[in-house]
Amino acid sequence: MNNQQTGKRRWLAGIVITAMFGASSVYADSIRFWTTEEQPERLERQQEMAKDFEKLTGTKVEVIPVTESDLGTRATAAFSAGDLPDVIYHTLQYSLPWSEAGILDADAATEVIEELGVETFAPGALEMATVEDGYSAVPVDGWTQMIVYRKDLFDANKLAAPDSYENVLKAIEKLHNPPNMFGFVAATKVDENFMSQVLEHVFLANGVTPVNKDGIQQLDKKKTIEVLDFYKGIADASPDGELYWKQSRELYFGGKAAMIIWSPFILDELAGLRDSAPPTINDDPTSRELASKTGVVTRFSGPSNPEGAAWGDVRYFGITTDADIDNAMAFVRYSMSDGYTNTLAIAPEGKFPVRRGTEDNATLYTEAWSKLPVGVDRKAPLSELYQAEMIDEIVGGLNNAQRWGVAEGQLALASKVINSQVINRLVREYIDGTRDASATVDAMNKALAELY
Repeated sequence: MNNQQTGKRRWLAGIVITAMFGASSVYADSIRFWTTEEQPERLERQQEMAKDFEKLTGTKVEVIPVTESDLGTRATAAFSAGDLPDVIYHTLQYSLPWSEAGILDADAATEVIEELGVETFAPGALEMATVEDGYSAVPVDGWTQMIVYRKDLFDANKLAAPDSYENVLKAIEKLHNPPNMFGFVAATKVDENFMSQVLEHVFLANGVTPVNKDGIQQLDKKKTIEVLDFYKGIADASPDGELYWKQSRELYFGGKAAMIIWSPFILDELAGLRDSAPPTINDDPTSRELASKTGVVTRFSGPSNPEGAAWGDVRYFGITTDADIDNAMAFVRYSMSDGYTNTLAIAPEGKFPVRRGTEDNATLYTEAWSKLPVGVDRKAPLSELYQAEMIDEIVGGLNNAQRWGVAEGQLALASKVINSQVINRLVREYIDGTRDASATVDAMNKALAELY
């Protein structure tokens, strides 16, 4: 039986199951599902979904929590023992390497994606899992890093949204007025992953990457000097000291920062829904005032890369090569269709829908997601907190989401570069005046060449 016939058989089997709601069907079996969403409330939601799937199909799903930092070693050990689970919810970093290693069944994942409709998924999320003739795994959810900015101040000063190096620097020139208002809060603490993440976004925005398909490559001098000049510009508009996510959030929440770079996990906090991180722009820690004054940009550009880039983090369902394929595919299909809103509801503030809708309703899941309650101590849907155009910007970032090394098939190598923090250190030295921009690019290229 060829792949096309196999796919048709599996899909028809799924339709029969859905139509019959039969617990005694051919799917009356069990599968194992590894998930890194192991917090008690999130785990409970996944177990409820497993029960719903069992009622629908007769297939039992054993939900097994796995600590994210242990996922790689556990998967490798299980593969060696021939004891992989059927489905693994995993981070971007594993999708391509696991497919190459034979842990993931790319044919099965590709069939699911094609059955659900390739065009219903965010292109960036698919692109980052692309292998020859298909996809290594099925994109589930993701988020994009954002420039969070005071839209009210931008509007009052007739400033364009900070979607380019140029627009960010123009806004700084207009709004920077310390200590009352800092134009930006740049990441400058070298040993914090936050600085690595922010810098990767800034480099991507100008089309600069340290890797190509063959390995480490020399950084383009002209483009990298543009990156350095921009980063120095935002660092000069920041407070002194070792800055990372904590200070940027505190200053923005206190009304003392015009722009910061942050993840979408700030969205509920901005609206006063989390007592541990309240806005302090006024005397009411539950106020939604700051949320109403905020805009976001997910993709921004540098002078050498007008298309720009969004930094994205995407999670996937991987169907393993040890799986009961039909049952595993049925579970993934369910989790990405009838059960997809519940999948996103596990943590909607950080799980943007990578599948926007269906072929019949292109925005079905995006609209459902926007109405899911977010928050900790208080709850409200994002659609109640933010304007529709801002919701569109948040979700739309995944269309163009990128990461170093993905397109080149060198994600693992790029991760080693990032984890070395050599770029963080040299950028910080440039900001502090240790050497000029040209010499800093030379130092980066020398250090990168010595790493590998």
